[in-house]
Amino acid sequence: RMRSSRAQGRRGEQLAERALLREGYVILARNLHFRHSELDLLGLDGKTLCFIEVRLRSSSAFGSAEESVSLRKQRRIVRAAREFLARTRPPRHDAMRFDVIAIDAGTDPPRVRLIRGAFTADGPCG
Repeated sequence: RMRSSRAQGRRGEQLAERALLREGYVILARNLHFRHSELDLLGLDGKTLCFIEVRLRSSSAFGSAEESVSLRKQRRIVRAAREFLARTRPPRHDAMRFDVIAIDAGTDPPRVRLIRGAFTADGPCG
């Protein structure tokens, strides 16, 4: 089971990356690990530095992929983003944003949705 979920996660990240490239993003890094959190993808959308969370669901029994980005998960992503910015020299950018790629793998083909600005460092948008 562990191997299949890891393979499914890799597949989700590949689908996410393809969707982002189609949207014009430049992928800068994958799977950045920090003390208590991780950034799935780091990218540039024009001059906006994007911290991108990839969420894959094989069924909607427990809610949609985007609904699975809880407030707790958002805080972890924000913490990882702050750690990244403190430790590295980020590429030149005019703005920063938190995006979510939501993948429903229970459909054929899988449904991939990009949610730009899904949340802010202060909490959910909208």
